[in-house]
Amino acid sequence: MRYSRRVLAALCTVALVASCHSVADESTAPATDSRADAVMRIVGEVMKDSHLRAVLVRVTEDGRDVVTRAAGESMTGVPATPAMHFRNGAVAISYVATLLLRLAEQGTVGLDDRLSTWLPDVPNSDRVTLRQLGQMTSGYADYVIGNPAFDDASYADPFRQWEPEELLAYATSKPLLYEPGTNWNYAHTNYVLLGLALEKATGKDMATLLSTRVLEPLGLTATANSVTPDVPSPVLHSFTSERRKALGIPPGTPFYEESTFWNPSWTITRGAVQTTTIYDVAASASAIGAGTLLSRESYDLMVSTDLRGKTRGQPGCATCAPMTDGYTYGMGIVTSGDWLLQNPMFAGAAGVMAYLPARKLAIAIAVTFAPEAFDADGNYSNAAQALFRRLGAELAPEHAPPVPPK
Repeated sequence: MRYSRRVLAALCTVALVASCHSVADESTAPATDSRADAVMRIVGEVMKDSHLRAVLVRVTEDGRDVVTRAAGESMTGVPATPAMHFRNGAVAISYVATLLLRLAEQGTVGLDDRLSTWLPDVPNSDRVTLRQLGQMTSGYADYVIGNPAFDDASYADPFRQWEPEELLAYATSKPLLYEPGTNWNYAHTNYVLLGLALEKATGKDMATLLSTRVLEPLGLTATANSVTPDVPSPVLHSFTSERRKALGIPPGTPFYEESTFWNPSWTITRGAVQTTTIYDVAASASAIGAGTLLSRESYDLMVSTDLRGKTRGQPGCATCAPMTDGYTYGMGIVTSGDWLLQNPMFAGAAGVMAYLPARKLAIAIAVTFAPEAFDADGNYSNAAQALFRRLGAELAPEHAPPVPPK
């Protein structure tokens, strides 16, 4: 499927075959125990099996470093390092959800307020609540997944700056996929609308709201909104083959292009398109996973598994799905077994932010891909997830992450 690079990464379970790839790691701190060696052994194995170009990994337990290292190359002849910056993608969804819940706690908005309170001109906004946007149960179609017109436009010019209104034009004019609150589907549309509504409700832009209400309180000094496609130096470079089909490049013809500076303005709400480091992703895993900024009631909403047994697959809906032990969406956070996570993947890069509350164990991963990771159509899967599952099982065998069925 041509849009597979954008399908929610937790739903991608394609196994990749092995190739040769050497591992050259760099540590910023001495290993605290033998677990560091086990982590890097697994990193090397997954790099080989999944054809990874580079891996950044950081593991902490109760805030203490277990291992922080990099393996592989950012560019040819340039070793990857843990100091490198990259885009965090869906990790920012957890920040937007945290912001929504904090504003609801303060009475600025209500979770059951209608979207029409702030965006009355958006079709069906009088039927959809902020809670449903946050839970992705609104019924709005996605403007990315299953939308060939957007796929064509974004692949034709990956450097295009997208405005929210342009993105929403691909989705909100369509009928709702289901009555709001009666099913679930992953849709970027939800968080673009949510961001616009929160800007109207507060009179402040999302970049400022997230910085002052979430990022700064969490002490995330290296995470910031990306106004342009630039990435702060030092940069973890990414490469991809995903435009192969769009450009009409025949199978068998080598094709592998740099995608580091593709414009990510389509990925989430305006003001939440962020760059970060592996240190901030690990810190986020711990803080978001523990509900540091939230009341107990709000935290329970974020990590709720109440959607299990209430959602289903649906004809014409590419990402409608039943919630399972392996994947249950709460509000900005996915529950997988005993773990809480987010799992971005786009433009030749992927990652995982995961937290195990029972052990206060955080795993942060960022990966890039070698040419062999892409199939004949340019598709690939989130190998960071395979690495996370291996690491989770090694570090906390009693809480091993669920393995998706083949």
